Amino acid sequence: MAFLPLFLVGFLLLSIAVHGGEVVNMDMEEDELFGLFEVMGSLLEDPTWAQMHPLPCTETPWPGVECELLPESSIFHVTKIHLGPDIITPPCKSSAKISNSLLKLPYLKTFSLMNCFTKSPFYLTNPLFGTFSSNLEHLTLDSNPTLFGPIPPSLPNLKTLCLSQNNLSGQIPREIGKLVDLQQLDLSHNHLTGPIPEEIGNLKSLTILDISLNSLQGTVPVSISRLQLLEKLDLSWNNLEGKLPYELGKLKKLVLLDLSHNSLTGPIPEGLSGLEQLQYLIIQENSINSGIPLFIGSLINLSVLSLSGCGLTGQIPNVFTNLRNLTALYLDNNSLTGTVPVQLGTILLNLDMLNLSRNKLSGELLINEDFVNRLGPRLDIRENSGLRVCQEEAHNKNPNHSPYMKPTLYEGNMSCNKYCLDQKFVFFPSVVFLFLLFGS
Repeated sequence: MAFLPLFLVGFLLLSIAVHGGEVVNMDMEEDELFGLFEVMGSLLEDPTWAQMHPLPCTETPWPGVECELLPESSIFHVTKIHLGPDIITPPCKSSAKISNSLLKLPYLKTFSLMNCFTKSPFYLTNPLFGTFSSNLEHLTLDSNPTLFGPIPPSLPNLKTLCLSQNNLSGQIPREIGKLVDLQQLDLSHNHLTGPIPEEIGNLKSLTILDISLNSLQGTVPVSISRLQLLEKLDLSWNNLEGKLPYELGKLKKLVLLDLSHNSLTGPIPEGLSGLEQLQYLIIQENSINSGIPLFIGSLINLSVLSLSGCGLTGQIPNVFTNLRNLTALYLDNNSLTGTVPVQLGTILLNLDMLNLSRNKLSGELLINEDFVNRLGPRLDIRENSGLRVCQEEAHNKNPNHSPYMKPTLYEGNMSCNKYCLDQKFVFFPSVVFLFLLFGS
């Protein structure tokens, strides 16, 4: 008991046996109780935690520890340990570590540490998690900048594995495919390298897969298409390359697909037309180098579409009429040519963000005053030398009264029959839309 001196052990035994002036029976097995004391002693700044909570499952509870009674038993067992920003005191100590005494808690189902390893480095070791309790269902080690090591390879009954925003390195182990009960896998914001293992397709219960913000290489494995329950797939900010698998269109429950900031090549496969529930399609900053696919118009649930910086060519197709739920459209930083379809400024009534800047668009963009008033600075058409904005004057309204109207920048030919201007709109970044549906 590295964290509990012998005199303290004796004191705790006495305080447990005689608590509140009465002789009481211990409500936990002694080995499990002192295993908990040692785990908390290795993590928390307060050295008196065990003294203040000698009966943590009953008379002296603490909000980060939960216990359960086994059926037909009067003995409590620790089932949850949670340390995070919602539990302010006591904080994790600067030399925090995960004690091997965690193995003395065989009934633990949830182990969650957030913002705990921030100063002294702590290294995950395979012996600790390799022999860990088969009852563990939820493991969260999140936002720990001094947490190092590889991904634990073997935790058979996990339903949630969240290891985001740490300093983990190495490859995603192929053994991860054995976690067949896993429902959420978040390995984002680490330093993982190597390919996405094909075995990840064995996780048939998975609803969330987030491995963004790493340095993963190779192609997107076709096996991901077997994850039929998947709702969120985020592979952004890696070094992935090659073409997208046509089979990704089999993910019928997918709501968010983020492939941005990779080196993926086009064209975007028509198979994605099968993503009937898709609301967020983020492919920006890839080397697609082809036209906007016509099947986009069949994704009627789309709310956010970002194809910025994809090397898109050709004209903007007239396929957006059916996208009545679209709130944000980003087509900037491409090589699009021709005119802008009229429905972008007149029919899509829910559109609240439109960025067409830095293309080669030309002709007249017809928009009405209500559209301009609604978007204001969220309408960006800069750096399209041949594009003219023609504002359709609202009935019985003076367009000069709009707070967004500053018709002083256009120097081209005003050939429209309606009120025309060119305006230098300001662009708000698209990142605000990426977590509207899914947080952390």
